Amino acid sequence: MYSLEKLGWSNFFSSQLEAIETEADAAPARVAEENREMYRLLSPAGEFMAEVSGKFRHEITGRADFPAVGDWVLASTRRTESRATIHRVLARKSKFSRKIAGKKTEEQIVAANIDVVFLVSSLNSEFNLRRLERYVTLAWESGARPVIVLNKSDLGETPEDLRHQAEAAAAGVRVILASALRGDGVAELREIMKPAPGPGGATVTAALLGSSGVGKSSLINAVLGIDLLDTGFVRSSDDKGRHTTTTRHLLIAPGGGILIDTPGMRELQLWDAAEGIGQAFTDIEDLAAKCKFRDCQHEREPGCAVRAAVEAETLDPDRLESFHKLGREEKFLAAKQDAAVRAAQTKSIKGIMKEQKRLYRQRGR
Repeated sequence: MYSLEKLGWSNFFSSQLEAIETEADAAPARVAEENREMYRLLSPAGEFMAEVSGKFRHEITGRADFPAVGDWVLASTRRTESRATIHRVLARKSKFSRKIAGKKTEEQIVAANIDVVFLVSSLNSEFNLRRLERYVTLAWESGARPVIVLNKSDLGETPEDLRHQAEAAAAGVRVILASALRGDGVAELREIMKPAPGPGGATVTAALLGSSGVGKSSLINAVLGIDLLDTGFVRSSDDKGRHTTTTRHLLIAPGGGILIDTPGMRELQLWDAAEGIGQAFTDIEDLAAKCKFRDCQHEREPGCAVRAAVEAETLDPDRLESFHKLGREEKFLAAKQDAAVRAAQTKSIKGIMKEQKRLYRQRGR
C-alpha cells in the first residue's frame, strides 16, 4: 500500500478534483504500467489491473488521450477482483512525447508527470553528441528537467573529455559520469530523487530514457539497491544491446522517489518541439539576437552573428547543422500535423453531411 503523496500526488492534481465531475466511487490512482490498453494502477487501496470505460473510449479524440505511464487517473475499483475501471485522466503537469514510429503523424507519450529526465548514454561507440542534442530538445519540451547520465564510465578511455563534450552540447544541463558496475554516480542519482526538504516535500518522479544497451536497467538496479530488472549483454561487434525492458513501468525507490523505466529507443522523432529546440540551443539563440536581420536563417545572410561564430571557431559547425536539421524536422512535422487536422475535420464534415442526407431521404418518404 502506498499513500498518494508517496506516489507523487500534489496540489496540482488535487486542485483538479474540485472542478470536475466523475463517477461517485472513482478515486485517484497512478498508472504504473501499460500494455495494449491494459493498465496496472497503484493507489492507497492497493494494486489493480484496469481498462478504460466505454464512455472514456467514446469521448477521446486520439492516442495521446489514453492513459500513459506516470498519469494520474480517476478509477473505480473492485477489490475482490483486483480490477478497476478508468473514467478520467487528470491534466498532466509534464509529458515526454515523440512522434510514433512509421509514417503516421501521431503523438506517443513515453512518460507523464515527470520532474526529471535522466538521459542515459554509454561511453562506448554509442556515445553521440547529435543524438544527445535531440534527447535534450525533447526533454526541455516535456516540462521536466533534463540530466545527462554518461553510463559505463569504467569502459571509456577518456570519460572526462566526453563529459566536457556533453556539457558543451547541452549548456546548463547537469552531466553525471556513472558506472552501474562500480557504483559511480549512483549516489548523485539518489540525491536528485530525494523529496524536497521540509514537511510535505513533494516526491520526485524521474524517467530514464536512452537507446538499447546503454544500461538503464542496470542503473535502476543500482539506484534501488536490488537486482529487480533483467539486464542483457551488449554485442562487442557493434555495442548494440537487446531490449531487456519491453514495456514502460513505474517503480517506487526504497530511499524515496519514483523511477520510470522505458524500452530502448531506436527512433526518436520530434513532436511539437519548437520551444525545446530554443532551450537546447540557447548559445545559438543568444548569438541570433545579434544578427543584422531578425529573420536571419543563419545561412548566407550578411551580418549573421551565428555564421561569424562558426568562422571564428567559437561555435561548432556540426552543432549549427544539428540546430538547422532539428528546425527543419520540426517545421515539416508541424505541416503534417496541420494536414492531419484538416483531414480529420474534412472527414467529420463529410460524416455530418452524410447523416443529414440520410435524414432528408427519410423525411421525403
